[in-house]
Amino acid sequence: MKVAIVHEWITVIAGSESCFKVFTEIYPDADIFVLVSDENSVKKLGINPDRVTNSFIQKLPKAKTKWKNYLPLFPYAVEQFDLSEYDLIISSSHAVAKGVITNANQTHICYIYSPIRYAWDLYHQYLKEANLTKGIKAFFAKSVLHYIRRWDLGTANRVDAFIPISKYIEKRVWRTYRRQSYKVIYPPVNVDEFKLKKEKEDFYLTASRIVPYKKIDLIVEAFAKIPEKKLVVIGDGPEFKKVKEKAGDNVSILGYQEFEVLKDHMQRAKAFIFAAEEDFGIIPVEAQACGTPVLAFGKGGSLETIKGKFIDQELTSEDTGVYFKSQTVDSVVDALNFLEENYDVFDPINIRDFALKFDKTLFRKNIEETFNQIIKERRE
Repeated sequence: MKVAIVHEWITVIAGSESCFKVFTEIYPDADIFVLVSDENSVKKLGINPDRVTNSFIQKLPKAKTKWKNYLPLFPYAVEQFDLSEYDLIISSSHAVAKGVITNANQTHICYIYSPIRYAWDLYHQYLKEANLTKGIKAFFAKSVLHYIRRWDLGTANRVDAFIPISKYIEKRVWRTYRRQSYKVIYPPVNVDEFKLKKEKEDFYLTASRIVPYKKIDLIVEAFAKIPEKKLVVIGDGPEFKKVKEKAGDNVSILGYQEFEVLKDHMQRAKAFIFAAEEDFGIIPVEAQACGTPVLAFGKGGSLETIKGKFIDQELTSEDTGVYFKSQTVDSVVDALNFLEENYDVFDPINIRDFALKFDKTLFRKNIEETFNQIIKERRE
């Protein structure tokens, strides 16, 4: 069986690359197709660069760092890959990878992180953050995204089976494409890299890339209202300066830190705070692997990666965190106070046990079994 794996880009190593890497391990002889790649990043994933075929975008100016500037070309570029000689096509998709052209004799499985966020769910947010709501540039941007939505919808039937990363994304796949997913398989988390620590210290932690939708500024503003409680912020990004300006004396902004420093803080923190609406959210699982409870926005993937309760519900020792109802300062503060009042309920061992269901070894087993089952069904 000849296999092709399609991924959007290999330029930075993020959550989707951990899934993509497992696909390349399951099929070590598969050919890999990407819009653009950086050779160093490819090697970091343990992949021979000779296995990788790049699109024509690779040759365009600054493509390795400014690839998103070529968004209007993505649909055309991915359709130029000639995959006609392959039996199995696996697309690892959060933008256009699922749009490769296939034929009736092939099996196309799409592991989907999300329908294209900036063309669908985050359309208006994307335009506001990019200051593209008015003017000629805004008209061009809206026209491009309109075209991409039409193309994205029209290519959904090129996929034989969708495997979403969460039930939340399963709903979005249905809403966007009106396609039933084959099965939800959660992404892999290297939980073994995060060791259980039962003794916690008197500080809270949040960590992520500091971009608008992560809502780090919201968390910092909440702690301004509760100066007796300490917060540590780890991460860097375009909103770093804005967040630092809002931080009071009880908030320590550490910027980017190496993995060992992040892990150490995760193990010692009283709780981890997560304010984003994510499709899945790996970092709260990593915190729970340390036996650390999580305070999270009760929407999106957090409802699956955290076993939590809202403040009007009763916590038990099986719970791993607390949800706040809205992305507002008061909601965060109320949930934090609720967590502190009931903190003795949490059991670090149970919290870690819950995180183990997202382990990388289980992901590989589930993916391999599901791929084989889909292939078998297609042949019958």
